[in-house]
Amino acid sequence: MLDNIGVLGAMPEEVRLLSDRLDEKEQRCIAGVEFIGGTMEGKRVTVCCAGMGKVNAAVAAQLLITVFGAKALIFSGIAGNMSTEIGVGDMVISEEAVYHDAELPMIAQSYPFLSAYPADPALIAAARSSCEAAGVRYLVGRIATGDLFIGDSAVKRRIEAACHPACVEMEGAAVAQVAAKNDTPFVVLRTMSDNCDEDAREKLVVQQFDISDYCRTASTVTAGVIARI
Repeated sequence: MLDNIGVLGAMPEEVRLLSDRLDEKEQRCIAGVEFIGGTMEGKRVTVCCAGMGKVNAAVAAQLLITVFGAKALIFSGIAGNMSTEIGVGDMVISEEAVYHDAELPMIAQSYPFLSAYPADPALIAAARSSCEAAGVRYLVGRIATGDLFIGDSAVKRRIEAACHPACVEMEGAAVAQVAAKNDTPFVVLRTMSDNCDEDAREKLVVQQFDISDYCRTASTVTAGVIARI
């Protein structure tokens, strides 16, 4: 049983519901990131809002491992759907995470010598079980990461041709790479908020659409994973 778990999100909305579930809370700020520690389901859990993008995610992930002693990492949040098998409001559980905007052979020249980062099978199984218990439709698949919000159909097609992901977002592979470098199990859990097209940019960027329902799904599944590991 894992008893020290690090949970990350990119935006406050993605982690607020999880931090609200913590008992015996304490806070600590490092490198501008607020870490909230406590207990959930009888386990030590540290939750943080890492900020958007790969560097922010990687910094927070390494701090969770090095400073807070996390023995597993879970990234919880929203993403853009790239699959025809699921839709907005459904979830992608990472089978593996990759970059869609990087020179992968160069990155793979250093430890852990990977160009794709496989998620932990036990965490995937826990996520499946949590989704099923919560009645959340899900897909286990590849998550593609890059420092771009995808709200353009032409860009979406290029990413699809390059790496065939189930969804696209801005942090997962960075967390996965840090986890792999530290031999730490991880999983990324993403609720689909849009379809990576022009409507997505209008809804999420221009109109600043309320994403709370999508975040609620992600946090419910994440809490279920923590209960099962």
